[in-house]
Amino acid sequence: MSVNTIAINQSMKQFDSHASVWLFGYGSIIFKADFPYLERRAAYITGWARRFWQGSHDHRGTPQAPGRVVTLTPQADAICAGMAYLVTPEVFAHLDHREKNGYLRLVTTIHLDHDATVEGLIYIAAEDNAAFAGPASEQAIARQIALAEGPSGRNSDYLLMLAQALRELGTDDAHVFEIERHLLALQQADG
Repeated sequence: MSVNTIAINQSMKQFDSHASVWLFGYGSIIFKADFPYLERRAAYITGWARRFWQGSHDHRGTPQAPGRVVTLTPQADAICAGMAYLVTPEVFAHLDHREKNGYLRLVTTIHLDHDATVEGLIYIAAEDNAAFAGPASEQAIARQIALAEGPSGRNSDYLLMLAQALRELGTDDAHVFEIERHLLALQQADG
């Protein structure tokens, strides 16, 4: 599949007649809500694990030196914490552009604050997209992140802001925090 997924996402019509739609964010959408929303709530989804397995050629890296950002991978026993936003369907034009580097909209059940479930959308970059970087050790991922920078800034800032946002949510994400630990060690070694 092409890296640019805007047209594919714009063909999704499931929520077009809705006045509002829940969107689940598990990466930069947690800490960078650059879109209007009606409501914001801590939330989680099940059956998906957050992984730094997606290449970033357009935001936190370049085509010649891609960074790494998070996507979700299926994992039966996983619980992925994040932030849910109630948005109007018009917001998806902006989000489709923001998430165009291999991410597709997917309908999922979102658990809001442990007291309700709603049907909503997430953006997932599956392994069949051209920007998929795939699994690697947390140390190797940290090395790649340490070197990458793109139009949206340094890849290391993305990782550190995500780790901080997860702490603020009270979430223990071993994968993210282990990459952060390696990144901080690299930064310390580099002075």
